[in-house]
Amino acid sequence: MQLFFKSFLAAAAESRELVFLLSVFLLSECIAFIETTNFIAPDFHKLSFTVMRKIPRIEQSTIKFLDDLRHHNDRAWFTENRPRYEKARENYSLFVQAVIDEIVGFDPILKGLEAKSCMFRINRDTRFSRDKSVYKMNFGAFIIRGGKKNGDRFPGYYLHIEPGASFVAGGAYIPPSPWLSAIRDRISESGEELTAIINSREYTKYFKGLEGESLKVPPRGYSKENPHIELIKMKSFMAERQFTDDEVVAPEFFGMVTGAFRTMKPLNDFLDCAR
Repeated sequence: MQLFFKSFLAAAAESRELVFLLSVFLLSECIAFIETTNFIAPDFHKLSFTVMRKIPRIEQSTIKFLDDLRHHNDRAWFTENRPRYEKARENYSLFVQAVIDEIVGFDPILKGLEAKSCMFRINRDTRFSRDKSVYKMNFGAFIIRGGKKNGDRFPGYYLHIEPGASFVAGGAYIPPSPWLSAIRDRISESGEELTAIINSREYTKYFKGLEGESLKVPPRGYSKENPHIELIKMKSFMAERQFTDDEVVAPEFFGMVTGAFRTMKPLNDFLDCAR
């Protein structure tokens, strides 16, 4: 029995030595390969999203439902097609939640925000409208601290899905008078900062200037000679980017949306700090 164990240990030692020599040989071959090629190690941090979970997408069936709704905007048709609506809304809701979770990475104040707090109802309020269409022909969500009800208090991120008219937007839409005055005061004092934001290479990759109506003349208290008077005259301060239906249903759409929102974060910071 002792002889058996001695033989076994000797064989094991030889095996470990063989494994060690083989490992050294393979390592040297890998180093030689790296040194003689343009091999670049993958960035596993960037790959983690793709590996860990499926990239969210807007389904073609969601666009198709909204397009059909445009041609059958009545309660009878909607009731008959409610399962399609529920499926489309769930698809949009999951996409919005994934977008929110991604935004939290660069705008942590939105942590804990849920898609349902940001999404608008599909039913239209027709009480004071000449257009008596019962339903909206889009899905919309305003991603903002506290949910969509705070759209007149803080800048945020808006995602609009509509056949032939989808877009993302952000900033301040018709801010109430106190906030608007604060924005104008900050532009008057630090307009070069806002100009640098909207002229940056990152911003112009997605957006072109600022969208929004403007006054025809300078607001009271501001000189027309102010170098930033055209920005001061604005009544809304919006970044906006439109997308085709093909872009919306493409796998890359999630990255385009979150990339656009990341790019508009400095604009939102400027508008938020104005108050």
